[in-house]
Amino acid sequence: MMRHPHVWMAPLLWSVFSPVHAAWTTNMAPGATEVSHKVFNLHMTIFWICVVIGVIVFGAMFWSMIIHRRSTGQVAARFHESTPVEILWTLVPLLILVVMAIPATKTLIEMYDSSESGLDIQITGYQWKWNYKYLGQDVEFFSNLATPQDQIHKKDPKSEHYLLEVDQPLVVPVGVKIRFLVTSADVIHSWWVPAFAVKRDAIPGFVNEAWTRIEKPGIYRGQCAELCGKDHGFMPIVVDARPQADYDTWLAERKQEVAKLKELTSKDWTLEALVAQGDKVYHTTCVACHQAEGQGLPPMFPALKGSKTVMGSREEHLNTVFNGRPGTAMAAFGKQLSEVDIAAVVTYERNAWGNDKGDMVTPKDVLALKQAVAK
Repeated sequence: MMRHPHVWMAPLLWSVFSPVHAAWTTNMAPGATEVSHKVFNLHMTIFWICVVIGVIVFGAMFWSMIIHRRSTGQVAARFHESTPVEILWTLVPLLILVVMAIPATKTLIEMYDSSESGLDIQITGYQWKWNYKYLGQDVEFFSNLATPQDQIHKKDPKSEHYLLEVDQPLVVPVGVKIRFLVTSADVIHSWWVPAFAVKRDAIPGFVNEAWTRIEKPGIYRGQCAELCGKDHGFMPIVVDARPQADYDTWLAERKQEVAKLKELTSKDWTLEALVAQGDKVYHTTCVACHQAEGQGLPPMFPALKGSKTVMGSREEHLNTVFNGRPGTAMAAFGKQLSEVDIAAVVTYERNAWGNDKGDMVTPKDVLALKQAVAK
């Protein structure tokens, strides 16, 4: 049978010369912090040690195979035990390990030294979002995936930063030692930003520490690196590193927003305004489980359209959203959302997809429930 090499050569040539591969890399990135540079240098040191070992070992192997091959009349030597050889192959690997251990230990010690920080940020993992709390600054917010659902469901083309974009990035100053206190509110997550050489598990009931000092302003992206449930791949991390002056301006604006949010809680809302706000909250926080049209993903995530809970009393509906349902996938959003957002999303669910209850839950109702729970 005649063979046609062009049948398999075309895909091979495309894979080698395609411009798609122009961005491929075969090594770690140096990163954007002093520690990440040291990790990169340590990686390269170990790499070249391994290269030298490989060259010596395989070189000796191939040299022996070629020079002492049977076709040249070589006869294998016969011997048993050799004390000098045994000592040599014990000491040499030991010395190599010591040479590797010294720089590795120095780097690890520095990576775990989070003392004398200029800014402390508590990071809490939730299914499936991140909560950032600036300790001592009265600033706290959730960071949610911002990739549109139409891209996820392949209705629209994917953006440049598909599944790596959020509604509210973590904003930090450059040149300041930042300590991260990483924990979780539900299951094990892992906060990972490769450019910082920071990867810490977020474990319920434990607080793990990490730190960084970013050298250059810019946007740095990461992801949850621990399989944490259905939407594990949908909780990205975006860090916006800014010069100190820009960070101070942002922080002042955030504090003003906190004050305005407190004012909104006492504001008299209309049904239309709450539904409009609830639409935004629902499609940011609830849509992944209960779907865009409230149809849910039974049996784990029940439909909200025509649901007994949604169509029942306001109090029961609010209590479900606020406190969740133990033993189910329904999380408690009382600490995750503001009074305004909880009231808005409950009102939206009661008046969307044909539910048309015509009533509403106000931020004052949510505040009253929160105060009752706190007693």
